[in-house]
Amino acid sequence: MAVPQQPNETAADVAFGVARDAPPALIVADQLSKAFPNPDGTRKLAVRQLSLSVAPGEIYGLLGPNGAGKTTTLRMISGLLQPTEGRVLIDGQDVARFPLAVKRKIGYLTANTGLYARLTPRELLDYFGTLYGMAREARRRRIGELAEYLGMGDFLGLRCGALSTGQRQRTNIARALIADPPVLILDEPTLGLDVLSNRLILRLIQSQAQQGKAVLLSTHALDEIEVLCRRVGLIHRGALLAEGDLDALWQRTGRTRLSEVFLHLVGADEPLLAH
Repeated sequence: MAVPQQPNETAADVAFGVARDAPPALIVADQLSKAFPNPDGTRKLAVRQLSLSVAPGEIYGLLGPNGAGKTTTLRMISGLLQPTEGRVLIDGQDVARFPLAVKRKIGYLTANTGLYARLTPRELLDYFGTLYGMAREARRRRIGELAEYLGMGDFLGLRCGALSTGQRQRTNIARALIADPPVLILDEPTLGLDVLSNRLILRLIQSQAQQGKAVLLSTHALDEIEVLCRRVGLIHRGALLAEGDLDALWQRTGRTRLSEVFLHLVGADEPLLAH
């Protein structure tokens, strides 16, 4: 039976069950699919009809094993990869129709994002601020704010090629936040970081959501998901296997840990052998 569409509701609102008085989702992925060609002429379907939405102020956790399609999904949502089917809306704008305008609203971060080795973090942030169209004084002020918050003062003038793993990741996070975008897409943002740097990044993610930004987070660190996220999506073999509040997923599966929930849903929850 079709769901009746109320006045002033969009098709995406109906599809994702958004209440009429709720703020519109800043991220909407609608039936995304992505196929890659194989050498033999066939196609591999990496993502299959995946839909999700992320509201302002929400941190949504996207979980799945390696090769499940997480990074492909994030790249399609960020506009770096064109979907074979489906569409993405960022703050109401279609990524395919308005790619440049949409990318100005996104801060995208991966654990292996490269830096320009010959630039200092200050020069790199100034460069990316210029790409976002920020005025010189606004760039200077924003770089100072981010450097103070992320503890970058000791290495802001060093060349990026000489930075440690934690320093590089802090620089990358500052790069993603330089224009204060309303949408953050984070792919393994704490990979390889020490405990102190990890905690700093998690606090930063929380603070960004508290400012009303939509955060889409993919990580293998399930404890981070349990701390940060109210809602999660479990992706397996390119499809969204399950989605919902953590409490609902625990109740549905009868499991008390997120790792056990996922293993149960994929049919791989055999107990570990005792020593």
